[in-house]
Amino acid sequence: MSTADVKESLDRLLRYCEMENWKGFDPYDGLNTPCASVLSPAGKIGRILLIQFFKRSPINLRSLFLIRKDYNPKALGLFLSAVVKLYGLSGDERHKRLSYRFIDHLVKHKSRDCYGACWGYNFDWQSRSFFLPKFTPTVVTTSFVANAFLDAYQVFGEERFLEVARSSCGFMLNNLNRVYRKEALCFSYSPLDRSIIHNANILGARLLSRVARVTGEEKLKGFASDSIDFVVRHQNPDGSWYYGEDSHQRWIDNFHTGFVLDCLYDCIDLIPRFDLLPNLEKGLKFYADNLFLPDGTSKYYYDRVFPIDIHSCAQSIITLTKFSSSGDRIKQLKDKVVTWTLNNMQDSDGYFYFQKRRLFTNRIAYMRWSQAWMLKALTSVLAAEAKETTKSSLVGKTNVVAT
Repeated sequence: MSTADVKESLDRLLRYCEMENWKGFDPYDGLNTPCASVLSPAGKIGRILLIQFFKRSPINLRSLFLIRKDYNPKALGLFLSAVVKLYGLSGDERHKRLSYRFIDHLVKHKSRDCYGACWGYNFDWQSRSFFLPKFTPTVVTTSFVANAFLDAYQVFGEERFLEVARSSCGFMLNNLNRVYRKEALCFSYSPLDRSIIHNANILGARLLSRVARVTGEEKLKGFASDSIDFVVRHQNPDGSWYYGEDSHQRWIDNFHTGFVLDCLYDCIDLIPRFDLLPNLEKGLKFYADNLFLPDGTSKYYYDRVFPIDIHSCAQSIITLTKFSSSGDRIKQLKDKVVTWTLNNMQDSDGYFYFQKRRLFTNRIAYMRWSQAWMLKALTSVLAAEAKETTKSSLVGKTNVVAT
């Protein structure tokens, strides 16, 4: 798959998102129906069943049940990160205008009643562990949005963007619950639970690390290091991580593993913690060995293929792109994943499908789960290739001078 193919795919995706005004449905927005109280009267179990009904249906019935397309804060954070990077690559004023549009919306629509800047999903959400009302802030959503503000700060240089990201660290330290084990700590998913979810914990650690790198705050660095210690101490002997520590969370999947690897890679450099390189190498080996088919298909779970999910495809591209310099095997795998994803998951209208199952393809276009992640993924490929081209050019000039 050539750079031109990636650019063409990205341009079609951008046109689709702009046509939809960056609003969309979500796999988990079933409780946004006004009929939720009638359709799910059985409390927790009823809410889970209603969410899964809309998520698993290959036919999008949301309009029939009066569920509307809406802005999702996490999607806007991912879009912001992507278009900021696109502006850095091209200098296209369109991307700059989009960046400031997303920034304005996110600043105006922060979650309320918390210490710092934070964000949550635009729908009620029931998991097996806890219930989160609409816009309840989470460390996951907040970390992605705050990191996008840091990206904007690096490109546009406005101090107010750094202040938002620093404020999000305040949310983590003041509103999230903590679990301590042997001086290592795990931040909760939200202020309403005490769950131990490894990718969520290290996503928070990366945010603290990035802000600390800019502000020089040892306090943030210390919390980040303790949080990372918790995650690496729970790495399995084969290099993998379970999603969480409760008995019903003992699964190993593609994109959550990708989150952990990405964050560990960044934190090792940001803090720095080079003593954790063996953990990173072991985790990457498990990831490459167990979560892909030879043709570049991104498996959902390490022990089975289906459903082939666009979120797994997108995060695979992001993670493998980040690690491409570690060797030819990872780079070749990344190229295969990009090729397979563009050939099998993108519609002629530009959007990306939700899932391929054994007997059918779910072609519903989800804005956060699918389009936002793929825009970020494709942008990461172009940014990495531009960086490599610049590096090669500089090496060539150096060689000319040397001779």
